[in-house]
Amino acid sequence: MRATGPQDKGNEQQNMGAKMKEDNAKIKENFKDIDKKLIVLSNKGGVGKSTVSLNLANYFVGRGYMTGLFDADLHGPMAVKALGLENAEVKTDGEKIIPLQRNNLKVISMASFIKSPDTPLIWRGPMKMKAIKQFVADVEWGKLDFMIADCPPGTGDEPLSVIQLFDNIDGAIIVTTPQEIALLDSIKAVNFIKEMDVPILGIIENMSGFICPHCNKKTDIFKAGGGKKAAARLDVGYLGKIPLDTKLVETMDRGRNLLSRFPGSPAAEAFNNIGKIVEESFTEDE
Repeated sequence: MRATGPQDKGNEQQNMGAKMKEDNAKIKENFKDIDKKLIVLSNKGGVGKSTVSLNLANYFVGRGYMTGLFDADLHGPMAVKALGLENAEVKTDGEKIIPLQRNNLKVISMASFIKSPDTPLIWRGPMKMKAIKQFVADVEWGKLDFMIADCPPGTGDEPLSVIQLFDNIDGAIIVTTPQEIALLDSIKAVNFIKEMDVPILGIIENMSGFICPHCNKKTDIFKAGGGKKAAARLDVGYLGKIPLDTKLVETMDRGRNLLSRFPGSPAAEAFNNIGKIVEESFTEDE
């Protein structure tokens, strides 16, 4: 066996550099017809990032925009179920992966590539990076007005990979819950985004009060105001709050569109208001 020398290591680094350059060029070409790229994230799980991502995507579709939803949560993907596409088959054209599509919404999710929803994805960082890179470079996204990446919680491999691969992201949305303790997680998420030099569109306070469907009385189960206080303290935008709404739970579980099916529901009105703020933040600059 021949020992590895400096020249071998140099060749290996050169080959890796050439491959990275090739991959970056491929991604740039694949994303050239995507106008605005957004990411949705938080520093902890269970705060409703996927709910926000999906309903924001539905808002854009309702406004006539061609939209892409990239479910970057490899371990807990939920986009296809929330869209009622669990049984849809992902196809290829021989070169590119064709994303699933419902109306003007294109979606790609690891859930479409796992045989059973009960099967855990047991991958280390390099495998996850490879999958995210493939979804970015090898999916036929086509022309999109908006691309939304639903990131898993934390500031680790997946969000970092999405930010690095997407390049020139137009805005980040941070989702939190109403408790004041959520401020601690919001600080980490905001500082992560600032460190990555990505514009912050603002913070959304999810699960902000339960509105009884019978008496319409609001109860602040998780207190209130954590998201707004975090936005003020961190000097970033505050996009609004979303209440706990039985109609939201029903539509997400059944793969329905909340905004079109229950447009007058409290959650639908909240998402429409937030979507309008996000939309106008871009259209005002044009």
